[in-house]
Amino acid sequence: MKLWLIIILLSLITYAVVQRSVSSITKTPVWLCWLVMMFPAFIWTAWIYLVGEAQPIPIMLLIVPLVICPLLYGWLIQIGKSGKSENKKSENKKIDNKPQPLESENNLAAVRPINSQEEKDLRNCFPWNVYYLQKIDYRPQAILCRGKLRTIPEEAYTKIKKNVEGVFGDRFFLIFQESLGGQPFFALVPNPQTKTKDQLDTEPINRPGLALGLLLTTLLTTTMAGLEFRGVSEEQIQSDPNLIFVGLTYSITVLAILGIHELGHYLIARCYKVSTTLPYFIPFPAFIGTLGAFIQKRSPVPNRRALFDIALSGAVAGFIVTLPVLLMGLSVSETVPLEDANFFNFKALDPRLSLLLALVAKLALGDQLQSGMAIHLHPLAMAGYIGLLITAFNLMPVGQLDGGNIVHGVFGQKTAIGIGQAARFLAILFALIHPAFWVWAIVLWLMPLLDQPALNDVTELDNVRDFLGLLALGLLIFILLPLPPTLANWFNI
Repeated sequence: MKLWLIIILLSLITYAVVQRSVSSITKTPVWLCWLVMMFPAFIWTAWIYLVGEAQPIPIMLLIVPLVICPLLYGWLIQIGKSGKSENKKSENKKIDNKPQPLESENNLAAVRPINSQEEKDLRNCFPWNVYYLQKIDYRPQAILCRGKLRTIPEEAYTKIKKNVEGVFGDRFFLIFQESLGGQPFFALVPNPQTKTKDQLDTEPINRPGLALGLLLTTLLTTTMAGLEFRGVSEEQIQSDPNLIFVGLTYSITVLAILGIHELGHYLIARCYKVSTTLPYFIPFPAFIGTLGAFIQKRSPVPNRRALFDIALSGAVAGFIVTLPVLLMGLSVSETVPLEDANFFNFKALDPRLSLLLALVAKLALGDQLQSGMAIHLHPLAMAGYIGLLITAFNLMPVGQLDGGNIVHGVFGQKTAIGIGQAARFLAILFALIHPAFWVWAIVLWLMPLLDQPALNDVTELDNVRDFLGLLALGLLIFILLPLPPTLANWFNI
């Protein structure tokens, strides 16, 4: 029954993500895109329900849906885009055939939001020895300024930004990024804050009541999950209320790890004057009791350095808390005979499934952990282990995840898209080896690869940040890579 509850909740979350991602870019029905993305989960759930968990899912039943459904999903979106563009063309033809000069002028003004004098002033914002402006393109959502970069990107952006603000004030955001061909260009995007400034002054960015309500709800769901992991029933709690602390040990530690992770993002975002919401926790009445936490950025990120620092700060803050919690929790855990290897078998977890986990476990348990032994996790160790998995997921180099923003900062947006696509396929291969991670694979395929660029998306990072970014990706590999047999023999694990 719990499996079906998880599928229902996953279906609702998937539908919300798909609706937000594709409803504005394709005519393909949202429910059809949702059905295609959920089809593998439906097939596997039906297999477990009809055949049982003891019978493994056939390898072809695992591979075929994971390969076919993402391709079908992309095809459905693409044909929907074609239909949408054809309808727009036909509508434009109908409008053009009617003699309505007033509407044509209004349409032109909507596409070209500046007049002739302002265009002349805009051209003067680009000194020839800084950025040689060759062409101005008007798009419905931006003014694109294309030309040749004559100086280093940081100086060019600073100089031109100052000139544009001198002419237009805060009317536009100035974005500096590279085209697919690698040519830097500027884009002026209307600043919505200038249109609704009075509304934004009265609209609260932070909603402490909502944040507190989600925190308390997540505390409840994670406490229930911690009690279930330890096999504590409701009858036992009624007879001995002190057993509730078994669940609280797990829940408070998990929430602390998640909260400090998001607090790292929040504080560094504030340092860069990026407006953000408070951290919001996501309760989940099954499995580990939560789907994590998040903050929302309400203003653009100024440059790739800020994007990188905000992303890395959360991952580092969470990991700094996770590591000692995991070490302390493992030191009070028990070793038991090894059973089926599974990332979520908390009663008999095989530490060899993760290189980092195996080394920390050996350090904590010493000679108690030997070959053929597994670990019965203490609630504190469960929380630390969940924190380790959360760190690994956030470091996946895809889209808006911390890892996606890190590779965006280090390599630029174009290369980050390619790395994200490769990571998606690797996630599928990883899920084939460890089926418990098929949810990761689905979420990564639902997540868009293209994130919003920084305002200055051309200036590269310094060598120190590049090195830290590679270390972060190395940590991801260190967590997900199984313990090599040579090291296992060396440490007698």
